[in-house]
Amino acid sequence: MTSISDEEFIDIRPYNDDEVAGVLARLKSDRALADNLAKLRLPRLKVAAPWVARWLITQWVRWKLRGVETVAKFQQLVEPQLQRQIAATADFSSSGLENLSANESYLFISNHRDIAMDPAFTNYALFSSGHRTCSVAIGDNLLRESWIADLMRINKSFIVKRNIKAPKELFAASRQLAKFIRYTISENQGPVWIAQREGRAKNGCDATEPAVIKMLSLSQDRKLESIEDALASLNIVPLAISYELDPCDGAKAAELAGGADYTKADDEDVQSIGLGIAGQKGRVHLEFGAPLMGEQLDVATVVAAIDKHVARGYRLFETNLWAWQRLEDTASQPPVAVYPGTVSRAAFDARIDALPETHRMLALEMYANPLRVALKSACGSQ
Repeated sequence: MTSISDEEFIDIRPYNDDEVAGVLARLKSDRALADNLAKLRLPRLKVAAPWVARWLITQWVRWKLRGVETVAKFQQLVEPQLQRQIAATADFSSSGLENLSANESYLFISNHRDIAMDPAFTNYALFSSGHRTCSVAIGDNLLRESWIADLMRINKSFIVKRNIKAPKELFAASRQLAKFIRYTISENQGPVWIAQREGRAKNGCDATEPAVIKMLSLSQDRKLESIEDALASLNIVPLAISYELDPCDGAKAAELAGGADYTKADDEDVQSIGLGIAGQKGRVHLEFGAPLMGEQLDVATVVAAIDKHVARGYRLFETNLWAWQRLEDTASQPPVAVYPGTVSRAAFDARIDALPETHRMLALEMYANPLRVALKSACGSQ
């Protein structure tokens, strides 16, 4: 690959340490950020005396950010919050990191169930095991306000430009993204996390979109390299993320029920992020794979390898079994390993039955499909 520099990615990359002071200065005086935090932390005061709530939150933000001068210091500030949130909403475990070097940079490509928590759980596993945290891909559709973009980029997120229609501009943006990911890996600046597909797998069917892997191959120098060379340089590691409960199961079922006519509300993605963070997830397991190797690491091979790892590494819980049994109208035990969870059968049934009747089947399919994959059944459309 031809020589490139960090400045080629200035509009999409995470912030560097020398930019932290300016970013924090903006955040400390951002009215929209203060208003949103006031709604969360001081809801009654926000209604009764909004300017007082805003002032108090602004002082609190300035106090919390004192002494933060680097990206690492910012993440150290965030990490205890994440740890408390995970402890309150999930029983977390991971495996496979013991086989990866903490000194190497990997491109983790995972299945995608939750907007914020998929990469958050990945970073928590890495941090807890002495690895560097990831740079995380985030779509610009989620960054509609400047304070959100600042918070994400100071927390090592990089931007995926999705709101582009013109083919030439879309190609240029895709190539810039591919080159940034490769630059980060090849310069050993730390691991990178991306999802195997654009958008969450709302029906529980995890499948790698070939377009994602084709995008990664755009980093190649066409005069000197093949697609295989470009993909082989990325140190790709498949990652399977399993949830006992999906906090957004009802919302996903509603979206699936709406079909092609479904239109998202302006703040729906933000609401999904909040629900995914705060909602109960039960047991969550991350299964890290081995780096993909081989001379013929073409697009189809990478897609197949990721899909194979996710299918084998996905940890099935009793919720998956119960959903499958309800759909199949059976009490039989299929020949697959099923792990005990944190909720009872009665509680799971009540969760499903609380949904509108037209949504229940879709929610059950969402939970049953990973088990169907394990049984090598067709997963249906995406």
